[in-house]
Amino acid sequence: MQIIRSIAELRKARRGLAGTLSLVPTMGALHEGHLTLVREGRARADQVAATIFVNPLQFGAGEDLGRYPRQEEQDLALLEREGCDLVWLPTPEQLYPAGFATTVTVSGVSERWEGAARPGHFAGVATVVAKLLLAAAPDVALFGEKDFQQLAVIRRMATDLGLPVQIIGVPTVRDADGLALSSRNAYLSADERTRALALPRALGEAERRIAAGEPVDGVLAEAKAAVIASGFESVDYLALVDADRLEPLEQPGGAMRLIAAATIGSTRLIDNMAVSSMPQEPR
Repeated sequence: MQIIRSIAELRKARRGLAGTLSLVPTMGALHEGHLTLVREGRARADQVAATIFVNPLQFGAGEDLGRYPRQEEQDLALLEREGCDLVWLPTPEQLYPAGFATTVTVSGVSERWEGAARPGHFAGVATVVAKLLLAAAPDVALFGEKDFQQLAVIRRMATDLGLPVQIIGVPTVRDADGLALSSRNAYLSADERTRALALPRALGEAERRIAAGEPVDGVLAEAKAAVIASGFESVDYLALVDADRLEPLEQPGGAMRLIAAATIGSTRLIDNMAVSSMPQEPR
């Protein structure tokens, strides 16, 4: 496994790679969700690469940039075990040199939900992903569906900029009890970890009821109440949205997602679930 720490080294290494390349961008603190992306990347290309970069541009004031988990040695060992061919670990100075003044803003799909709760977040995501894709020049890039809005933003950005890369979303990986895997789960105390299960459970119950034809407003209100009753401090949003545009839906139809963000203790968790299409009336 090649370990690359400069853009010049990366470009030289990229020229030396035979065949197609898949890329898995990460912020490190790797877990089974990330490793699933690496395995999927290996299945879709001749070579697979990963990046590890805690991107300061996507953290807002007062967010957890300083305490975001960093475990480079462990991450590299995991990637090598999975057969990763190349890992790039850029520094902020390499990606954002002195005088850096250009960002990528994706309108529409970025403006609600996480975009409203974390102003500037998606501009930071779109900018760094564009830079990683341009530098590594992969044929395929893989992202987890757990960050569903982020995936939609990246797809829109890649399409609009004409980047020659296929963006692949990989289904959320969950612990056996249903909690979506996340590097931020490390912040949870044992008690918070147990109570956090209310979020995926509320989404699962809401999915079942909406697919069965119950009114959306009432289902969502009860799901939010269940999350708060379990000990979450707040729910930023819990909504049924169009899976492509992420616009809120008052009535089910087409491809749909339930998306949610809620805070327990000092940890903000996000999750989402696909919603089954409404059963068709017999003719």
